[in-house]
Amino acid sequence: MEIVVGLPRTFKKHDSIWVIVDRFTKSAHFLPIKTTYTTPQYATLYIKEIVRLRGTPMSVISDRGWFELGETKLIGPNIVHDALKKVKLIQERLKTAQSRQKSYSDIRRRDLEFKEGDYVFLKVSPMKGIMRFGKKGKLSPRYIGPYPILKRIGLVAYRLALPPELSSVHPVFHVSMLKQYFHDPSNVLDRHDIEIYDTLTYEEVPVAIIDRQVCRLRTKNVASVKVIWGNHLAEEATWEPEEAMKKISLFV
Repeated sequence: MEIVVGLPRTFKKHDSIWVIVDRFTKSAHFLPIKTTYTTPQYATLYIKEIVRLRGTPMSVISDRGWFELGETKLIGPNIVHDALKKVKLIQERLKTAQSRQKSYSDIRRRDLEFKEGDYVFLKVSPMKGIMRFGKKGKLSPRYIGPYPILKRIGLVAYRLALPPELSSVHPVFHVSMLKQYFHDPSNVLDRHDIEIYDTLTYEEVPVAIIDRQVCRLRTKNVASVKVIWGNHLAEEATWEPEEAMKKISLFV
């Protein structure tokens, strides 16, 4: 057994890989783990992922801990070498994947730059809190403005001249929050029609229910409704849990 540490943290907070190699077949298991795991957590994971598939092992050899280290030297001097080969292979593949993703990102990235006096839109997002089934994906962002750029701050930030009603919002924004000014009514919000919070979010208001369906999830049926939201097109309607919508909408 071997543990690869120092990896980028995943969505589920895993930052290490536990490598377990069968001594005879040389087949390997790669289990995502956290560096904060305790011994009982390792034991539970081992039973779930290894014992469940291969049964209880006759012996476990590891280079971790004094007793296991001694057993490794006496019983199986090659087992650690095999595990280290697997670890090296993981590291090489991770580096290859990271390099490939970086190249993809560099190809798609557009280095946006603005000048003082340019007008830009500022991105605002719907407030989170409603569970979505993802049938139509997330509601697309909306923009308010346009606002003039007062000054460039560093390489990737700009200070905007915001109106008095947004005085509580810090006026410096990363370039990813800005969009070059082209008038497009389909995704621009009228600042006076909605309330923008200090977090640059606004509350989504359902305006109509256009469909209903019942999905089978494990052992129960869950009803969902298709919702048209204010400030969005009908094509952007999303599926929402019916019970959740009953709490915020009079249409259900």
